[in-house]
Amino acid sequence: MAGLWLGDLPVLRSTEPADLATSRLAGNYPLAPYSNRLGFRRFRWLGHDYTTQQNFDDNPHSVHGVAWQRPWTVVSSDAQRAELAYSHQPDAHWPFAFDLRQAFELTPESMTTRLRITNRHDGPQPVGLGWHPYFPKRTRSRLHIELTDRWEPDASGLPTRKVPQAGIDGDIAHLDFDNCFEGWRGDAKIRDEKLRMSLRASTPYLVVFTPQNKPYFCVEPVSHVSNAIHMADPQAHGLRKLAPGESFELSMTLDVARV
Repeated sequence: MAGLWLGDLPVLRSTEPADLATSRLAGNYPLAPYSNRLGFRRFRWLGHDYTTQQNFDDNPHSVHGVAWQRPWTVVSSDAQRAELAYSHQPDAHWPFAFDLRQAFELTPESMTTRLRITNRHDGPQPVGLGWHPYFPKRTRSRLHIELTDRWEPDASGLPTRKVPQAGIDGDIAHLDFDNCFEGWRGDAKIRDEKLRMSLRASTPYLVVFTPQNKPYFCVEPVSHVSNAIHMADPQAHGLRKLAPGESFELSMTLDVARV
């Protein structure tokens, strides 16, 4: 997704489509079949060991799944709606087959997107979904989110322990997060000198990334805790055990208005 504009004003970190040379410049991309980091590019599932591949600079982990770096097919589109499809065959980056559908719908005040994954493997597979929207950092960018807990990472970025977090309410310039959060409720409120926005999704987990040295920040609805597949009970942390032929779907809506 190259970007999102309200008139000529970028709502997301936006690149003109002709200049979108890589998904790393996108305004938003889907996270599937897992979100954030998969620890050290390996995992164990139903008694079998699997590996994945490096896909994000020199990061020691696989990052954001596979769908964000693969070509999709346009199923249908018009001025207000689009539907895209991606069919994954087992490869070195992910060992299980699945199908994805992503649908977008625009109104004058909002964007809604839905992401559905269907397991095409002959056995259960671990599944997580999400989105990675980038918001432009403006002079008065501010974030207000109601949530309950924060996962603290180790030096490599993997979550290690959960601690209480009494919400997020502050100017982006004063926040320094690269964390997964739990207990998200209500809309995430994003405001600056030009826009006010509300982000909601059908998931209680959220990754917030507020790098001090970048012109953007990220508020990412996700279905599971980062690296949940390595936890003692992955399903207790949001990861789905999807049976053959079974589907799982998430939705996300961003409401936008000028200040």
